Parts: sequence; structure tokens; C-alpha cells
Amino acid sequence: MTHQPLDLLGSRETTPTMRALEMLREDTRAWWADTLARNPGELDEGEEPATADAEGLRRFLEVEVLPWFKARRKELANRPLIREQAFGQSLDPDKLERLGRYEVRLDRKFERTLAMLLRLKGLRLG
Repeated sequence: MTHQPLDLLGSRETTPTMRALEMLREDTRAWWADTLARNPGELDEGEEPATADAEGLRRFLEVEVLPWFKARRKELANRPLIREQAFGQSLDPDKLERLGRYEVRLDRKFERTLAMLLRLKGLRLG
């Protein structure tokens, strides 16, 4: 959806900006409006302010939008690998064994503490 407006902006049409904006997704149009509304003081060093013309929109699409979509596509492609790695690390048998030992130790400690409290209660009452 972003390539069609870019192609339109490259054409020799008299008013490509409005048609290109209409072709963009709603969230991309909102991003463009936010970019235009930024204060010059908010810009990073070396960053030029956006202009509301065909060249400014073309620069925005090429510099901001297309790289974002490429990065997002790469993230989505790697999602199964990341999920697999996370599950693999969480099911490490050595870690589970250590957790099991801690659980047994804490369970025994709790039993001893509870037994001591019951004895103290019995001494207080009797």
C-alpha cells in the first residue's frame, strides 16, 4: 500500500500529494500528520523538518515508513524462532531441577515452622 503512493508521487501528475495521501493507510496518514506537526526543537540532530508537499511526503515514505515496514516484516518472520528460543530456555532441565530442590527445602522449612507454632499455641493454652 505504501509503494503505490510512492509511484504516484514519482509521476508527473499535477496534484499527486492529495491522491497519494488518500491511498495511504489511516495510521500512516496520522503518522504523517504527527510528523508535520512536530516542533523544530523536537527534531534530532541533522534531521530536516517535514514539508507538506510531494517531495516531503516522498521523503517521509522512503526514510520513515518503508524502513519501518521492512523491520516489522523481519520481526514477524523471526517471531517463531524467538518464541522457540524462549520456550527452550524456560524448559531447561537443570533450572527445573534447582527449582524443585528449592521447593522441597521451602516446604520442609514451612512444615517445621508450622509445627513449632502449633507447639507454642499448645503451651500457651495448656
